[in-house]
Amino acid sequence: GTVTAVADALHYSASAVSQQLAQLEREAQTPLFQRHGRRIVLTEAGRVLADHSEDILDAVESAGNAIESLRGGSTATLHVGVWASVATGLLPTGLALLADRAPALGVRTVELEPESGFDAVRDGSLDLSFVIDYSNYVMPRVRTLERTTVAVERMWIAAAAGTFGGEPMELVELAARGWILSDPRSHFGRAVRLVCREAGFEPDVQHTVGEQSTALALAAAGLGVTLVSDLGAHELPDGVELTPLAGHFQRNLSLTYRARDAGREALRLFIDAMIDGADKIGLGEAR
Repeated sequence: GTVTAVADALHYSASAVSQQLAQLEREAQTPLFQRHGRRIVLTEAGRVLADHSEDILDAVESAGNAIESLRGGSTATLHVGVWASVATGLLPTGLALLADRAPALGVRTVELEPESGFDAVRDGSLDLSFVIDYSNYVMPRVRTLERTTVAVERMWIAAAAGTFGGEPMELVELAARGWILSDPRSHFGRAVRLVCREAGFEPDVQHTVGEQSTALALAAAGLGVTLVSDLGAHELPDGVELTPLAGHFQRNLSLTYRARDAGREALRLFIDAMIDGADKIGLGEAR
């Protein structure tokens, strides 16, 4: 509703947004916006243009993809969303494979929250993004997006060394323990709370954290237990011991991309390299 809000959302200055709106009106040769105090609203012409905007952007991107295919898709540059455990656990191996197969294909990554990947790909900010689904909590499907599973990750119990043994444990055995978890609004925090409830208990969350590294540090200090996936288990602080979690709670690691881009050679090269990279570091098979 305001230029300032748009600027904040897109990480631009307010003046840059105002200049773009003014340029758009000049190109359309008709008023597209009306001001009501600090707020702006669309005129009838603005609403018409907004209704056509997705088709316009699709056509521009389709033309770009066609040109890319003519010069060979392996010379493109992809923008990819990642998060910490993917960036440190999988990405280096996958990119090394990709460099051998398509040395002219460029990749630029942006670190973001797993929940933000769908929006960033849908609005065109990124070509692909890693996303996650838990076996008990699947992200909703988006009509314009597709996803390809890269790996299936097991889940582990992380606690201070010596707390448990190496034998698999049922989740219900942790019912009386203090927990270290992310906020329930996060995908991971929600999924873990749901699987605990399915096991018959509500986790006693004593420390709510935003980063997995923080959760593992607290676990190492004996301040509670948490769960960690295969990727998160690649880099553990001293003092943390992992115990296999019995049952079928797992995490699917996928790449999401726009459905209209499914035929791009560059995307297929990247996805295949990440699948092979996941297999190389011992993650579960993609399916």
